[in-house]
Amino acid sequence: MSDSIESIAVLGAGTMGSGIAAASAQAGCKVLLLDVTRDRAEKAIDMMTEGRAPALSDPASKALITAGSLDDDLAKICGHDWICEAIIEDLATKRALFEKIAALHIGDAVVSTNTSGIPLRAITDGMPASLRQSIAVTHFFNPVKVMKLLEIVPGADTTSGVIDRLAAFGRDKLGKGVVHAKDTVNFIGNRIGCFWMLSGLHKSKAALSDGVSMEEIDALMSEPVGIPGTGLYGLIDLIGLDVMDLVGKNLANNLPAKDLGRHYTALPKTEQAMLERGQLGRKSGGGFYRMLKSDDGSRTKETFDLGTEAWRPATSIPLASPHDRAETLLFTDDPKGRFAKDLMGGTLHYAADLVPEIADDIVNVDRAMRWGFNWQRGPFELMDAIGPERMIQTLEQENQPLPRMLDVLKQSGESQFYKDDGTSYLGIDGAYHAVPKT
Repeated sequence: MSDSIESIAVLGAGTMGSGIAAASAQAGCKVLLLDVTRDRAEKAIDMMTEGRAPALSDPASKALITAGSLDDDLAKICGHDWICEAIIEDLATKRALFEKIAALHIGDAVVSTNTSGIPLRAITDGMPASLRQSIAVTHFFNPVKVMKLLEIVPGADTTSGVIDRLAAFGRDKLGKGVVHAKDTVNFIGNRIGCFWMLSGLHKSKAALSDGVSMEEIDALMSEPVGIPGTGLYGLIDLIGLDVMDLVGKNLANNLPAKDLGRHYTALPKTEQAMLERGQLGRKSGGGFYRMLKSDDGSRTKETFDLGTEAWRPATSIPLASPHDRAETLLFTDDPKGRFAKDLMGGTLHYAADLVPEIADDIVNVDRAMRWGFNWQRGPFELMDAIGPERMIQTLEQENQPLPRMLDVLKQSGESQFYKDDGTSYLGIDGAYHAVPKT
């Protein structure tokens, strides 16, 4: 078997599995798509050619995908170059499937589990060495066709050849931006992004009490800091409070004991009540915001006011100096500035303390946030724009310890994480290294 990947067995025909299957077929690969029943797999393939996500832009690619069931056709995965598990995000269910895979003769196939946050070591614990050496995490972001990020995570026993083959396929065949992460909970993108969201729900309470509206919070947490216009509440509406609750539970079970994220794994009281009554976000017709359609076809946006716990008309928020740029916003001593410093500044500090825990370098962290969460600048790029020396000075004035990479920067005597027009980055060793090509 060559090092290239030409055939893929995708186990699970849900949104993620179908997306991976469609992208692989679109790249000209033969795909075996298995689900609980053959009928469900066939329906998933039909949806790809009906204009619904994950759509195939070339219907002829449908002929490259074969359907089957996990019970009847699992043995057919043998002979495929890549076996990609993409079933439900449940540890016990994944382990049960991999025990069956380990009993098959899969040869030189590379194997991956698609998970957004379950550590690989928990999935492979006690599995045969042959499987542990062949498996990695391939964390695609949804929708697969649209999102650029692909996080690849090796286990303790994964061979370098497995990572090289998956990275080459993701980059060259699927056109993904490949990021190399470590086997830690939620990897890179979701570790930082979910900290920002979950801590934001808690930290916004003080801002709301100080008279900052929800719409202002979303405006501050969008263009000024280089985050998409959904802001905080709008993004959680898109994801769903139910998903955020599951993310929080996973973090509570797997975060290191002293991790700052442990303070924010449970939803605040009001958001918990929203979850319990099914007010989840867009998927339920409304969460923090909702759109009402009038008889004449016009639409009106409403906000679920977290103070009154009642719906009211949404307001449009224009921002002006000093609140319209991160460089001034995070150093402005008013309710808006203090909130931005607490949430965005706190997230930057959190990210600066996670290297090399979640990634070997700052480049993978920045790319993960740009490609996975559509940030205009990654955390270290944003810190360079704000001024790392100002951040260090502020922390020292407040008698706060410096996060790891800010301390590395200070000890190096340098003033920026990137230099030479962004072609060099500061390593954990205090020296500059060439930024690797994408």
